[in-house]
Amino acid sequence: MQLDSVAMAALRAIGWPYEGPPDAPGWRETLDAHPQARPVRVIEQHRSGYIVADGLGEGFPVESLPEWQRTPGYRKGTTAAEQRAAVGDWVLIEGTRIVAALPRRTAIKRGAAGEHYKQQVIAANIDVVLVVCGLDGDFNPRRIERYLLLVHGGGAQAVVVLTKADHAEADVPAALATLAGILDQDVPAFAVNAKDRASVAVLEPWLRPGMTAVLVGSSGAGKSTLTNTLLGAEKMKTSAVREHDARGRHTTTHRALIPLPSGACLIDTPGMRELKPTGEEDLAEGGFADIEALAEQCRFRDCRHDREPGCAVRAAIEAGTLDPGRFANYLKLRDEVAGAADKLATRLSQKSSAKVQVKALNKRLDEKYGKH
Repeated sequence: MQLDSVAMAALRAIGWPYEGPPDAPGWRETLDAHPQARPVRVIEQHRSGYIVADGLGEGFPVESLPEWQRTPGYRKGTTAAEQRAAVGDWVLIEGTRIVAALPRRTAIKRGAAGEHYKQQVIAANIDVVLVVCGLDGDFNPRRIERYLLLVHGGGAQAVVVLTKADHAEADVPAALATLAGILDQDVPAFAVNAKDRASVAVLEPWLRPGMTAVLVGSSGAGKSTLTNTLLGAEKMKTSAVREHDARGRHTTTHRALIPLPSGACLIDTPGMRELKPTGEEDLAEGGFADIEALAEQCRFRDCRHDREPGCAVRAAIEAGTLDPGRFANYLKLRDEVAGAADKLATRLSQKSSAKVQVKALNKRLDEKYGKH
């Protein structure tokens, strides 16, 4: 694959991460395997297919790989959902057909709703995840902790954005003080008026040219309002929240990547009410390193942090240095991560077993009928 300087500049305007030949694992090999293809970025994902772009301006539809599509024999496609392209992914196309997906640098994922284990990719190849939470009835430190656990598992930087700082009921100092007790030093938090360009200017360091950010948060948190302000135009639909519970309607109906005037790209997402772990998260890296460290100091290795003597965790709660609500959330997330990890291990084992069975069947057929 050869790209001239004009094509390369166009790709860099929508987040292409390299000035020269890609050196990330798997990128060069994938590009070399498809010398006639060209790279594009997925900017919209719909049930019916993908919209991609090769620079600023309007995108165009492409046909996905056959194994990603619904087929008569495999109703939902033969490839696991998390392995198909998502908004933010880079893919190779020939004409208007995807022929390969380039490996992801980062991603934010969650466990999909339902009894069976599935993963859902929210956005791929992102540098920053803006966790948006309104300073009204939407403010929920426990849900922010859950978001941060998912973000840290995907390799991107997290920034907490508290919107509606201009509302009369907003207690900005109290909210920031609460977050100071749960956020790692590398996770900044800002309170903003999402309608005011000067107020959201504090986010500029994370929206520089070439960077890709994704907005996540519940419906009514102010993601679309923030997007409009960063764009300087009313492009995204917004709606009022319900008065009785501060919840909003899903004004964003699908994920979309939007170039910003700053030179960054922004991915807006529909509000998410369910945030299930995938089983790949690390609680220590996901914002609970202090609790994990305390647990190491307990007298008994199998301490349940209940009434056992010498429990460092209970001692911290009684001393007022550990919030009992945060510890309860830690226990809940720990159990959810462990449960999801078991389901993931089972799925991987079943896949491995299926591959062995297919190989054995093919061998028997070859022995009986000869190779074709």
